[in-house]
Amino acid sequence: MGSQTVDPQGIAPPAARYAHAVATTDPQRWLHTSGVVPTRPDGSVSDDVGEQARTVWQNISAMLTEAEMGPTDIVSVTTYVVPGQDLAAVMAERDRFLDGHLAASTLVVVPELAQPAWKVEIAVIAAN
Repeated sequence: MGSQTVDPQGIAPPAARYAHAVATTDPQRWLHTSGVVPTRPDGSVSDDVGEQARTVWQNISAMLTEAEMGPTDIVSVTTYVVPGQDLAAVMAERDRFLDGHLAASTLVVVPELAQPAWKVEIAVIAAN
């Protein structure tokens, strides 16, 4: 299986550290997560959006590990954030987790998430 970024000439470059698209050839397995929320294993939720994003990526890491995958298998990221948050902190956590790996990425500002304490929720698709 192989994945490669698709960033055509003739269109504007991505607005941040992501690929416009990712082409995947002959994947053997796919992992589709639900929206992963910032709840820690003990049930607590930080008030800080950057810490919430870090917790979400830790939860995603656990799912990838359980599926025998890693960050470089992620082909798509969809991030949902409530208004008024530090988007740079959210994206910095994505970039830290992906460590140079580029995935297709969408960020959507939504009025609210399912729990009032949640400021960020992320869904990923991985393939290997």
